[in-house]
Amino acid sequence: MKTVHQIIANHLPSASTESVFNGNNLFVGALVTGALLLTGCQSTSLNQSNAMTAKQTPVAAKTALAMALQKKRRQSFSYHSNLEISNEQQFNNINTEINAKAPVASGYIDEYCEDTHDQAYAALLTQAAAQNKDILAADYDAERTTLKDRYLECTDAYEAWVDSNYDSEITVPASYQQLFDNYDERSTAQDVKKAKLLDAYVLKPLSINAQGVYQPMAGKATMLASMQYHARNHQSSVNQPIYLDLKNGNIYLWADNFAMFNSEMLDDKLGTKWRNKWLKLAINDGTLPKGFGSELIKSHFAALDTTFDAAPVSQFDYVAPNTLASLSPKLPAHQLPAMLASNQVIRRVQSAESYEQFYQDYMRIVYERISQRYPELVKESESDEVSNTNMDKFTSKALVQQMLAMIKNGMDSGSETVDETMAETEEGAILVKAETQQLYGFDKRGQLKWQHLRSELPSETASDENMVIDVLQQYSAISATDMAFPNLPSNVQVPNASNSIDMREYGSELMQYYRDGNGTAIGKMMFSVMPMAKEKFGTID
Repeated sequence: MKTVHQIIANHLPSASTESVFNGNNLFVGALVTGALLLTGCQSTSLNQSNAMTAKQTPVAAKTALAMALQKKRRQSFSYHSNLEISNEQQFNNINTEINAKAPVASGYIDEYCEDTHDQAYAALLTQAAAQNKDILAADYDAERTTLKDRYLECTDAYEAWVDSNYDSEITVPASYQQLFDNYDERSTAQDVKKAKLLDAYVLKPLSINAQGVYQPMAGKATMLASMQYHARNHQSSVNQPIYLDLKNGNIYLWADNFAMFNSEMLDDKLGTKWRNKWLKLAINDGTLPKGFGSELIKSHFAALDTTFDAAPVSQFDYVAPNTLASLSPKLPAHQLPAMLASNQVIRRVQSAESYEQFYQDYMRIVYERISQRYPELVKESESDEVSNTNMDKFTSKALVQQMLAMIKNGMDSGSETVDETMAETEEGAILVKAETQQLYGFDKRGQLKWQHLRSELPSETASDENMVIDVLQQYSAISATDMAFPNLPSNVQVPNASNSIDMREYGSELMQYYRDGNGTAIGKMMFSVMPMAKEKFGTID
């Protein structure tokens, strides 16, 4: 689900849990998307670069990619996105030797030697039973002696390691020194087993997709988001159609996925009124300064252009398409064929440090441009009085004020800290961040046909492997015969007044329903604490 942002700018900064802004980039993305809805897709003119040079140098790669991305902003296209999550590298390439990657037998360091011996002895028992022999037979004398020697060697090394904390002259064998020094960062065999089960029963059967069209000149964008789970004895799928009316500033959500929840939790009189209906969310309510949406889109593109221009050339290079199959961890099998068919592939790799700096610069540029153009929004967003009044009103202006304040707070907190490759969670755990890789595939005419993002969720220790996220987005020409929403009736493919529910009007009616003493118990509790409901209707009993 980075698809909406990729549609807008094709390389909008991704939302990452390790961001120094602690998730505020999601609000920035929403802010930009809101502006798109208010004004339609607008693009700024960029400095034109020279055509791709014959030599595939890093400079040529960066230049060609800049040209392709700026061209994509103004094009209409059909797209399909696929997101896959894998944790295979958490249990692959692990051997049984003592090294930085091998799992340990016990979760407690003082039980390591005994647990390791017990597991090895149990394995020998299993081997003897399979051969219908007694483990005390002479055939197993050598194996039993080896297990005993290893156990004594381990306990001696552990005692020496403990004593070495008080006496620096005590020598500990190097392999055991490394093992015990980094024991807290090691996975146990049980951890590896859990990772395999998670991969087999959750991650591999799960697939997240989105498809639709983007037509900036027509002021239209669609998305059919879906999530599938296909296991041997269980198959399920959830779809959510989304329609963006860019010209009028409306977003439409198909009501099916919300109707039952709303009926059970809030509106006990709903019945089937939402069947075959769209839910209309009017983003443009007229409270923002004139031209704000246009300025925000320009600021967004200006920030992208500036940060892209400032990126080191060393981040970019050409890679041979046939080498994509050898990437480690491996790319998802169903994503690879479209990528291998490319004529050229450009790669961009950003370290954790580079990505953080890139995002800080992006946020700073957007904030500075908006605050200079509309200082009243920034001034009001910092006012405690306005925070307690306007912020309680669900208007476009109030939302923007809140987001600008959050951006400013994120910028201030981001400038104070942190280690560039480590981040500390609220619980005190250390999250190790990894690099981000983007691949861009071109056909023989130099057209951008797909882009792939590989990122990693932060791990808790430096020795742990991160969980890998692969997102592939493919582009193609729009087909006049394809339906935007194949799962919907033909008469509701495009939202209109007759097949949609205006959520602003519906919300007012629902609050009045509660004011009259009706509604569910949960709904009464929710509306009683909503500032907007209190302001309009007073306390709901």
